[in-house]
Amino acid sequence: MKRRNVLGLLAVTGALVALPDSDEAPCGRATVELLETGDDLHRSLWRIYALSDSKQAVFPAVRVQLDIMTKGLAEACTPGDRARLCRMTADLYQLVGELFFDANRYTDAAQCYTLAAHAAHACGDHDLWACAMTRHAYVELYARRASAAQPLLAAASRIALRGDGALSTRHWVAAVQAQAYAAVGDLDACNRALDEAEEVHALDSAHSHNGGWLRFDGSRLAEERGACYLQLDRPDLAEEALAAALAQPLSLRRRAAVLTDLAVLGAYRHDIDQVVHYAEQVLGLADRSHSGFIDRKLDGLRGRLAPLMADGRVSDLDHRIAALPRTA
Repeated sequence: MKRRNVLGLLAVTGALVALPDSDEAPCGRATVELLETGDDLHRSLWRIYALSDSKQAVFPAVRVQLDIMTKGLAEACTPGDRARLCRMTADLYQLVGELFFDANRYTDAAQCYTLAAHAAHACGDHDLWACAMTRHAYVELYARRASAAQPLLAAASRIALRGDGALSTRHWVAAVQAQAYAAVGDLDACNRALDEAEEVHALDSAHSHNGGWLRFDGSRLAEERGACYLQLDRPDLAEEALAAALAQPLSLRRRAAVLTDLAVLGAYRHDIDQVVHYAEQVLGLADRSHSGFIDRKLDGLRGRLAPLMADGRVSDLDHRIAALPRTA
């Protein structure tokens, strides 16, 4: 990923989003085409991203679209068209943020989400805005800064309440809030947030998410509940949730996350067979995907292995995790 080029575009785009509306003027040809095709293209990019084992494979196409978006924002057009361009910008930069997140570039991802939040605010789309804030909070959680994530999530929750009640935005915010509560050891608050997230199942699933910047449909709740309980040092509660999650169809990254959590559960029990069984599968998925997200999950497992290192299988596993090529 050519991060320097992207960050340069991010700075220019941020300035263009912040500029006040100009007098009404016709858009240039490139902007007219972008307004006609941009939303469909962004949906396609999100779809490719979701289906790709290696998330970075979508970056070249996203990079081209970033240039087009920046040029579109720079052209004079009507306030209505400018609002649409800001909405597209908020959409696209959330995808760029996810690419940086997958590469373990958390600061760069947070910058993308900040720009996306500003652009969503500029166009008045509360659901898009809340999702950008939630993604930013997710970065803070994975960087082990729960105290920084909590105010972002509190703001996202308030923003989501002003959005479309038919969408799952507020339920996704609640699911990520559960992770923040788990990170600070608050089991009761975590359970309340998870229960609130479960209410997503009462929505019309055909219209509650868009498959792009809002993908939350409740299908991840079992794995998220299991991960929360592990973080709360409650493996007794985690096992059932993780087993239910593993029985579902899962993307490569999600499967790797669940398998890693099951390996962690084995480490809690000093069950070396379970640790090795699941960790071996995750290492295979890491080799296929080159995902920094999976590397980070394995690093978390590695931190649990110290009491088991006397076993040769565990020490070998530790060395293999340490030797993984890290995403740059």
